[in-house]
Amino acid sequence: MLTSTDFSGLLNERFFRNFLPVPAINQLRLGVGTPDFQLPDITNGTLVKLSDYKGKQPVLVAFTRIFTEKQYCPFCYPHIKALTENYEQFKNRGIEVLMITSTDERQSQIVVRDLGLQMPLLSDPSCRVFRTYNVGQALGAPLPAQFVLDKEGKLRYWHLFSFLDHNASVETLLQQFIGISENNMMFGDS
Repeated sequence: MLTSTDFSGLLNERFFRNFLPVPAINQLRLGVGTPDFQLPDITNGTLVKLSDYKGKQPVLVAFTRIFTEKQYCPFCYPHIKALTENYEQFKNRGIEVLMITSTDERQSQIVVRDLGLQMPLLSDPSCRVFRTYNVGQALGAPLPAQFVLDKEGKLRYWHLFSFLDHNASVETLLQQFIGISENNMMFGDS
């Protein structure tokens, strides 16, 4: 369900910590590694460490904006659905999609169930990783962003939320990985 008339749980500590607008600022550089993190994967019941993918496979780190298990950002919900519907395309190309949400583990379990997620949904209720990546915040939740990392963990593409360009499309994201594969073949890295 996109949204609900049930706003219980919306006004919590996380909401107030993220209420005032903070603009997204990309301080990460293309061709350089990104900050490591470790978060619980609610979909698979494991802990995921970003650096575990280094040297193994490319990764899409997709920060998303979900207020509670009942309230989704109207700009992010279609993006979450598109990533979910196209997850197999990413997997078939050897790409892992790590979706990060600021909902707590209980709320995230409901999101996984309600949306039928197969991709890892990582829970970051403290918003520590959102802040490390400087994705910004407004009106109770961190803002969405997407980061494409090559097989060596180097940043190859990033997209930060704006009201003019909410989220990078699945097609745009997949295209970034095609470029990575071609570059790896040219330099003998594949």
